[in-house]
Amino acid sequence: MDGTAALDRVLRQAHVVQVRSVNEVGVDGEVRVDLSDPAESARLRTAMAVESLPGFHCMCLGDVRFETFDRDGGRLAVVVLHHGATLRWERWESDAVLSDGRLLLAWLDGHGMPGPLRQFEADRRRAEEAAEEEHTWLAAMPAGLEGLADRILALSRTGGRPSPELLAELTDRLRRTLPDPVERVLALLAWHGSGSGRCSGHPLHESVPDELLGRVPIDDLLAALAGPRAEERHDAGAVRHLMEWKTRPRQKRDVAGLPEPLRARLLAHARRSGDSDKQGRAERWLAPPQV
Repeated sequence: MDGTAALDRVLRQAHVVQVRSVNEVGVDGEVRVDLSDPAESARLRTAMAVESLPGFHCMCLGDVRFETFDRDGGRLAVVVLHHGATLRWERWESDAVLSDGRLLLAWLDGHGMPGPLRQFEADRRRAEEAAEEEHTWLAAMPAGLEGLADRILALSRTGGRPSPELLAELTDRLRRTLPDPVERVLALLAWHGSGSGRCSGHPLHESVPDELLGRVPIDDLLAALAGPRAEERHDAGAVRHLMEWKTRPRQKRDVAGLPEPLRARLLAHARRSGDSDKQGRAERWLAPPQV
């Protein structure tokens, strides 16, 4: 395996670099940059400086292809950028981690290819939002379940559903920690009302309180929502639970049997949420029929 400095040695010989998107549909196209100017060559070499070869391969095809040529037009190297963070080169046995991936994205942006930087920034914002949602979801987890957080969060990494064993353990812990059914339901509703709050397209781990609520008798759910301790966050969990797809064995009957004041309250919450999907679901399930 060539070391981290091997690519830089090749780039020192490059006089032209041709850059194109790996997926050329609807993106920036092709860019050719003359590297005969030592300053220009140095900027690219700095942007493509490699920090380490940790031994992993990204599973995707990559985003941007760099093809370098010498002064006679001979091809020196083909390197592919992945996610603004790693490079793939056939002379390495693994992908290489860039010292500062944003430098290379900025170099592309400065040479007429702004798409990769925009995508990187959008991905970063989504990751930050997801991290904040996960933080608020974990903070709302009922007391006594904290030790199971890693197993629950792993569902989103593996793409799996909560196992019967996990659900049974969660149910047992909740009953021991919160023996009062109303208090237990309120804790689950508050938990389910946190995080992303979405009825669809949410992280898989957020389905866990939904599964647990699906096992709660509808009378216990109604008693919790009718009590003086029910707040906006509990309504948020109730709307999410009742409006999602097949969350209860007799969901249609349960929703149809909601008392009218509660139905109106939950519909008003959905309308205030700013979530068009949630609002549309609530309008279909909870709004009075048009006369």
